Amino acid sequence: MVRSRKPQASNQLTAEIRYTRFFVAGSRRHTTMGDQVPKSPPAPPSHGEQFTEVVVVRHGETSWNASCIIQGQMDPELNETGRHQALLVARRLSREARPAAVYSSDLRRASETAYIIATACGVSNLVFDPALRERHMGDLHGLVYDEANRRNPEIFSSDGRTKEIPGGGESLDQLSQRCVSYLNTIAEKHKGERVIVVTHGASTEELCLHADQTSPVRGKLHNTSICLFRIGDGEWILEKAGDVAHLRKGGFLEDTFGGDGASA
Repeated sequence: MVRSRKPQASNQLTAEIRYTRFFVAGSRRHTTMGDQVPKSPPAPPSHGEQFTEVVVVRHGETSWNASCIIQGQMDPELNETGRHQALLVARRLSREARPAAVYSSDLRRASETAYIIATACGVSNLVFDPALRERHMGDLHGLVYDEANRRNPEIFSSDGRTKEIPGGGESLDQLSQRCVSYLNTIAEKHKGERVIVVTHGASTEELCLHADQTSPVRGKLHNTSICLFRIGDGEWILEKAGDVAHLRKGGFLEDTFGGDGASA
C-alpha cells in the first residue's frame, strides 16, 4: 500500500445485458438500467468517511489492441475477447460491495465495458465523461506501436512528460492533470462510498503514478485489469495495481497488449 499526499457479444452476454433508457446531458451521458436493479444501498468502504474507494478498470480488448495499433481517442468497439473479459471482470466486481456509481470514458471500448459492469453490479447511476478518455495521440493515431515508437521515441518516455504529440496530441502531464482532477471530483462527491471508474491504459497509468511515482505499471496494465485507490482530503492511497485474477482461468493473459498509451 502506497500513500501519496497532494504534490459482438456471446448469447450469454447478450442475455445478461439489458438497457432501458439513455439520454444526453451536456458533455456527460447518463444511463438508467432496467428494473432488475437491486434496491439495497451500496456498502461503504472500510477506510472511514473521509475516503472514497475508487476501483479503476481498464476497458476490454479491441481488434486494435490485438494488432498493437495506437487507438488514443479513436473509437473502435470491443471485440469478442474484450466482451468476454468485460463479463469476467463484471462478475468479479458483482461479488464485492455494490458501488454507488459507475463512471466511464465515453469512448465505446470503455462505455461498453462500463455497461456490462454496471448491469452485473445492479447500478443505475452510470455516467460517461470525456474527461476519462485516453491520451490524445495526435498524428500517431492509427499507427502500429513499433512504427510510432521509431518515429517519436520521446513520446513514450517518462522523461518527456511535457512533450506534446504533433497533431494536437497531449503530453503526459496534460493527461495526468485531466484524469487526476476528475478523480478528485468523483472522490469529493462520493466520500465514504465505493465507485467504479472505467478508463484506458495510459490514463490508468497516470493515476497510479500520481499515487506512487515508483509504481512499475508502465505497459503492464492488461485489458480489464483492476487498480484500487482510496482518495480523500488530498491523499491518494494505491492499494492494488494491475489485478487480473479474473482473467487467469480464461487464458486471456498470453500475448496481451499492455496499456502504455499506445494500445489505449
